[in-house]
Amino acid sequence: MSAARSNTHAQAVDAAIELFTRKGYEQTTVEDIADAAQISRATFFRRFRSKEDVVFADHELLLDAVVVLLGETRPAARGVTPEELANVDPYVEVCRAARLVFDHHVGQRETSVARHRLLQDVPALRDRELVTTHRYERAFTSYLRDSLPADTRNSTASVAFAASVVAVHNAILRRWLRDPDQDLRPELEEAFADLRRAARNPVGPTAEPATASPSPARGSGDGVARTGDAPARRVVVTVLDADADPDEVARAVRDALRA
Repeated sequence: MSAARSNTHAQAVDAAIELFTRKGYEQTTVEDIADAAQISRATFFRRFRSKEDVVFADHELLLDAVVVLLGETRPAARGVTPEELANVDPYVEVCRAARLVFDHHVGQRETSVARHRLLQDVPALRDRELVTTHRYERAFTSYLRDSLPADTRNSTASVAFAASVVAVHNAILRRWLRDPDQDLRPELEEAFADLRRAARNPVGPTAEPATASPSPARGSGDGVARTGDAPARRVVVTVLDADADPDEVARAVRDALRA
């Protein structure tokens, strides 16, 4: 990822973020950015379509890197033997791709922190951030649907796991952005492990095993009804205040998945 971030690209992104922070987003022109990055206006527009694009330019590279990383273990990947694919855990690969994004932000500390502050001040940029988040979710979901066993890939499991990984990643990343001196990588790893355990065993570790013979439907505390050996499903509803911050959302999701 870092190698893909060329000098010209890095100069433009870093210069734009610094100018937006110092002068204000609306007050900064493309010419200001080009001058600060020591590139021509034409070069700027060859790489970026607008001021907004330059703010999220790193995400475009990150998305490409995520797609490439996941593509290495897709079933249709060239040069990968069936034996190697048999040892691939799609849930682990999605978490590995999400860690790539997290590590990039940590590695570009000053720019990442400044961008985060900028997003708090410019509503239009927050809207663009939501679109970018959805693109990560789609990349993860697409990979899972290609890579999970046939009885799982087309269910809501792919969508739910992809959304959970992105939500937990973003919540922990925002905590780091507010205090970049802390090391939250272990907590991120623990949260991802929790999500993987929940995805592999959606009825929870204490659920009764299904029996081969039919039995009366039985309601459970989480709203699950089981009949015979039909696959169990769980719907989790979490109620939060409208002004709940991302940390509270992440904790609620994790607690619900552990329940």
